Amino acid sequence: MEPSEQSQRLTRRDLSMLWLLITIAVIVTLTASGPTERTLGENLRLVVLHGAWVWTGKILFAAAALAGLAGLFLPRSFWSNLSLALGRAGLLFWLTYLPMSLIVQMQNWGGIFWDEPRWRVPFTFGVVGLLLQLGLWVINQSRVTDLANLVFGVVLWWQLGAITNILHPDSPIFGSDSTGIQFFFLVLLGLVLFAAAQITRLLYRSLSRSRMPV
Repeated sequence: MEPSEQSQRLTRRDLSMLWLLITIAVIVTLTASGPTERTLGENLRLVVLHGAWVWTGKILFAAAALAGLAGLFLPRSFWSNLSLALGRAGLLFWLTYLPMSLIVQMQNWGGIFWDEPRWRVPFTFGVVGLLLQLGLWVINQSRVTDLANLVFGVVLWWQLGAITNILHPDSPIFGSDSTGIQFFFLVLLGLVLFAAAQITRLLYRSLSRSRMPV
């Protein structure tokens, strides 16, 4: 590779990282200046961020499953690499959502309820997802990646949809009467999804330089 090409690639990566950091800074700033609520007070801001974060993880896992499905029928490295990048990005958001969930519990419930299904089931999927991605990294086979991400995404959405809540409200955002809170959530979700797209792009670029066998 020519030095100029290498420096250009580094510049693109640096710019991508810079834009990602800017996006994260905007998310933090918006969260800190978000609305409050009579019952939760300022704690509402982290509740909304944690909701946007987990939904981003769910959407990424669903997208990884769809890309995996496409890869099974259209065996090209593009779909497998995309599925792997989406799955890894989803895992990143999922694993960072879990400690955020504990903080939300402590702030609003006065402690941690370990047996809450909204904690126990996502935690289980976090562990399984981490082991799965490590396994896919070791195996490094496109078809295995496609099938694994498809199955994982389907099972995750199925299990989360079947959860029965104990302390966790069914829909804390859209169950609210405040359109301001709902709008704040949607804006925050859009920004977090934008950050997720940037992370996925960085991961995909890295994978495309070392393609898995089809």
